[in-house]
Amino acid sequence: AVLMRALQAGGAQIALCASNPLSTRDDICAALVVDGMEVFAFHGEDLPTYNRHIEQTLAADPHLVMDDGADLIVALHTRPNRGSTYLGIEETTTGVTRVRAMAANGDLAFPVIAVNDTPTKHLFDNRYGTGQNTIDGILRATNMLLAGATAVVAGYGWCGRGIAMRLRGMGANVIVSEINATKALEAVMEGYRVMPLAAAAPLGDLFVTATGMAGVIRTEHMQAMKDGAILANSGHFDVEVDVAGLQALAVAAIPTRDNMVEYRLPNGNALYLLAEGRLVGQAAAEASPAAVMDMSFADQALSTAYLFEVGQQLPAGVYDVPPQIDERVAQLKLAALGVQLDALDGAQIRYAQGWQLGTA
Repeated sequence: AVLMRALQAGGAQIALCASNPLSTRDDICAALVVDGMEVFAFHGEDLPTYNRHIEQTLAADPHLVMDDGADLIVALHTRPNRGSTYLGIEETTTGVTRVRAMAANGDLAFPVIAVNDTPTKHLFDNRYGTGQNTIDGILRATNMLLAGATAVVAGYGWCGRGIAMRLRGMGANVIVSEINATKALEAVMEGYRVMPLAAAAPLGDLFVTATGMAGVIRTEHMQAMKDGAILANSGHFDVEVDVAGLQALAVAAIPTRDNMVEYRLPNGNALYLLAEGRLVGQAAAEASPAAVMDMSFADQALSTAYLFEVGQQLPAGVYDVPPQIDERVAQLKLAALGVQLDALDGAQIRYAQGWQLGTA
């Protein structure tokens, strides 16, 4: 909402829809409508309504599409007037993966800036923001004690790193599953147990997916889990936990708390699914705190200004946030925190730019 107000203050006309059916705050939507924005969203909307709201948003014929998950960008590419006059910004890991796939396939019709990939976004929002809001959502939905519990984190990207760090900080015994050898090795060096999800399934009290990949926790894993295991997804889309498979496997589904449903399996065990398998930190909590999201949204706002300066000269493709924008956001954040930096003096600058000096 603050980002939209900033863009509006810069002269933009705003049309807005949700990026996830459970991540919308109705009071925020109402406030933005009062501000004069077109808002097509409400909390808990079903999928047909969600898709209709995307189309209503695109009916504004935008010059720029600012996305979180790439649903708007993909929908725009299905329209007859999908030409190269548009500009795009994608904010999150899953969305960047989608637009990079579109570009690789030759399907992306306009330039898109991958905000998620810039350091002042993923090093902070993903690691510290998602790490915190995921735990917040799990605790609100379950009131479980993390100390002493065995928690399995699927995925050790920046979000997975933050989640694992927070879980360990609250006393959980953390297991990581990964498909990337370098990330798995990093998790090992950080002191986590690393094993395939099939091996972790009988051990975990809590399972958290943070991969951006579909079909991570499947029915064969669920059947091996202990009675009372909790399933949570931190990824953007509800594809990481096989919810349909769990529903088909279960003999009963019993809502037990807000954002928690007990699924009773034929073997008598119960599994608890949080927030319908959607991103738990937004559906069951309040997403990342403003004190870390400010950097992500500053990246988006400044990238918007940059695109309107040079975007029409850029061919279709996925682009990084310019380094000077990332550095400016970091400097502004440090200034807001009251933190000062050292600076190189003249001799140090000459040393850094030279090659003659070595071992004395």
